[in-house]
Amino acid sequence: QAQLVESGGGLVQPGASLKLSCAASGLTLRRYAMAWFRQAPGKAREFVAASRSRDSALVYADSVKDRFTISRDNSKNMGFLQMTSLKPDDTAIYYCAADSGIIASSTRREEAYDYWGQGTQVTVSS
Repeated sequence: QAQLVESGGGLVQPGASLKLSCAASGLTLRRYAMAWFRQAPGKAREFVAASRSRDSALVYADSVKDRFTISRDNSKNMGFLQMTSLKPDDTAIYYCAADSGIIASSTRREEAYDYWGQGTQVTVSS
């Protein structure tokens, strides 16, 4: 059974950096698009970044572009989200997601992803 497990969240000050990891098991990550979504308290879950397998495209939400970097290590079946210049607005639970059928038009849609992790909390506060 496929499973995604996030790690690396925590409490950091504004301006700090943090790297999230997503360990995949039960699926071969290089065949899947991988994405990060986040959900802040009282808000809907939103797209953050994605790495498509079909065309190797990297896609970012405007709010994190130039600050966050998505990457993957297919040899370790792992994905990552490097976050820099963190802001209080980045506070949320961050979820890793994967799906084998992602195309350009579905990249930002959470309902397109079949596999989800349990989430890791990121809190940015002074």
